Amino acid sequence: MKLAILGTGSIVKEGALPALSHVPEIKITAIFSRPHSKETAEQLAERYAIPAVYTDYDELLRSPEVDFVYVGLVNSVHYEYAKRALLAGKNVIMEKPFASTADEVRELVDLTLGKHLYLFEAVTLLHMPNFAAIKEMLPKLGNIRAVTANYSQYSSRYDRYLKGEVLPAFDPECSGGALYDINIYNLNCIIGLFGAPDEVSYHPHRGFNGIDTSGTVLMKYPEFTAAALGAKDSDSPGFVTIQGEKGWLRVLGAPNELKAFEVSLHGGETVTRYKLNRYSHRMVHEFQEFARMYQTADYEGMKAGLKVSLAVIETAEKARKSAGIVFGCDRK
Repeated sequence: MKLAILGTGSIVKEGALPALSHVPEIKITAIFSRPHSKETAEQLAERYAIPAVYTDYDELLRSPEVDFVYVGLVNSVHYEYAKRALLAGKNVIMEKPFASTADEVRELVDLTLGKHLYLFEAVTLLHMPNFAAIKEMLPKLGNIRAVTANYSQYSSRYDRYLKGEVLPAFDPECSGGALYDINIYNLNCIIGLFGAPDEVSYHPHRGFNGIDTSGTVLMKYPEFTAAALGAKDSDSPGFVTIQGEKGWLRVLGAPNELKAFEVSLHGGETVTRYKLNRYSHRMVHEFQEFARMYQTADYEGMKAGLKVSLAVIETAEKARKSAGIVFGCDRK
């Protein structure tokens, strides 16, 4: 895989680039930035031995040294940059959230399948050995009766927001907010395990510009209700708990890292802890999995992932609209 990185923000600097240094199957051949961030892109290129720096996206898309792009840009432009790449015959790795609306996701999926390209969403937890083990463990818990997830992390940008400075993470024009930025991991975990819910509602705390700085999504399933809390305006230890008639399971820590989980079954006196992930950096497993699917032509595996991505964004969109949260894309 010859991969071009789009963006120079924290998800690229602290996430994708360090993780990809552990994935030799993927060669980073280019990095793209807007002109005002070119110096940062050049610094990253030097640090990670990336041979080409682009500020012209069309020029990058014409390069034969690029067959994949990783979209690590602000949420609101995910759809635009991915669509342009697909139309140019390039495969795409999309940073979460996939896009702003379900219609955008459907269009990108249809375009991908029509051109027989590859399109992946980089949701860390879905590709971790711990997550696969949790899926295998679920039947032992019996009939599920309750699911609760909490991923809360006080944002480094929240103090500036309180002073009236609106950065993309808190800007509805950029498809920001706690639901799409942080609670989206809870939705991926729950939907990845149980599928799409029958009913969805969102109960947020909204800031001065209408964006959700925290909130809880209620997701109704036939046998249980799941509650997913995400916050950028306050802190809490992260966790996911799954309660069944025959036992319980608890993820220890933030779901985006899914470092460990515990299980207790009725009739047993002990709690068993599992730590099966192979890497300390949370993004390594997903990139390895994308490389594997591409190299082995696992197109059905890719399509299965896209079904989860669509179900998640459908749920997120229903949730935010139930709370009256309007993004810039909604007015187009």
